[in-house]
Amino acid sequence: MGNQADSSEYLRALMQDYKMKIKPLTAYLPWLQQATEKACVSNYSDRGIADNSISFPVYSSDFLNFIKACSVSGLMDRNYPYVYSRKAIKNHDEERRVIIGASWKEWDVLCGILSKYVLGGRTKSSLWAEGISEQIFYLTVSKMQEITDFWDGNVNNK
Repeated sequence: MGNQADSSEYLRALMQDYKMKIKPLTAYLPWLQQATEKACVSNYSDRGIADNSISFPVYSSDFLNFIKACSVSGLMDRNYPYVYSRKAIKNHDEERRVIIGASWKEWDVLCGILSKYVLGGRTKSSLWAEGISEQIFYLTVSKMQEITDFWDGNVNNK
């Protein structure tokens, strides 16, 4: 009997930790749901820069604030390539399938997918644009919220 109570208390603490980590990110869910790549990313090409140089991406302040919130959330996993190889994720459809099917036991997988786009986008800017256009940011954060809300309700109702 004590083992089940310990397990329930552990789960409650774990979900509270997860909930606190994603709380700043969930504020962006309505924005992420409607965000488009075109609204978030544009290429700077003023003053004839395109004639003499390459243009560079400029991101919306909402998007950069979301990236910053992710970076300081405690959810980032620098070992995200391992998640992709372990789960054999090769494309956006497989990412979406894994995200949609994830439970609290795959929290590390969700963190790995989010990390790929947040951390990887710092050196390969196309990842940030893909994260928006392919709805990866939205799906991952909404799944994380769904998991914590589900367990919050179940653990508190017992």
